[in-house]
Amino acid sequence: MSNPPAPGSLAGKRVLITGSSRGIGADTARLLAAAGASIVVNYRDERKARRADQLVADVVAAGGTALAIRADLTDEDAVAALFRRIQEAWGGLDVLVLNASGGMESGMAEDYALRLNRDAQLRAVRLARPLLAAGSRIVFVTSHQAHFIATTPTMPEYEPVARSKRAGEDALRDLIPELEAAGIELVVVSGDMIEGTITAKLLERANPGAISARREAAGRLYSVEEFAVEVAAAAVDPVPATHTRFVGDTSDFTPVPGE
Repeated sequence: MSNPPAPGSLAGKRVLITGSSRGIGADTARLLAAAGASIVVNYRDERKARRADQLVADVVAAGGTALAIRADLTDEDAVAALFRRIQEAWGGLDVLVLNASGGMESGMAEDYALRLNRDAQLRAVRLARPLLAAGSRIVFVTSHQAHFIATTPTMPEYEPVARSKRAGEDALRDLIPELEAAGIELVVVSGDMIEGTITAKLLERANPGAISARREAAGRLYSVEEFAVEVAAAAVDPVPATHTRFVGDTSDFTPVPGE
């Protein structure tokens, strides 16, 4: 397991983490703030405002800098307003962590997973580009089940999400030449199912025993806290030649040709 970024190693850096009012995003925010970064805590709707505000308060109480900004990533106007506010407050961004994802929630439109996991990721990068100077970095968070979906089947309940997340990853990878020309780095962080996440809970609800079966097959699953360390480290560690940082064992997954 990696170590989190060292205290002070991100001093002066400005970081936006999408979907960071709880879970992996929130823990990543705490780790990067402890390393000296100024953090934008992004959350989707008013139901998550209290958690986002509390996270900001915790960061500030610990001597850091943070602000919470509400924006549903599937709403282009809201995302444009998010980046305008960051520009006004801080003048730019150094790290964009694309952590927000979904698709298993009830009551959403049939195409919601694709709109969030592909279209919204591309939109966020497009609107962030004017704020990202040479030397900045984009971190995209995904799962092994999504990354390897073309070569390794996953649970039927998760397949639409997996395919939409892989579509988002592919779309971002298509931007690598353009990003590199501007001096912007892209790294994909891929991990197995994570204990305690909303996705894991929804999967277990739809398919009782799914997570325990995956845990047994994998030997162990990372916790939210452990995986957040890897995401935070991806913001500062050298980018792998494949642009993919694998977290945990991948021996159960068939490699993707060309990667």
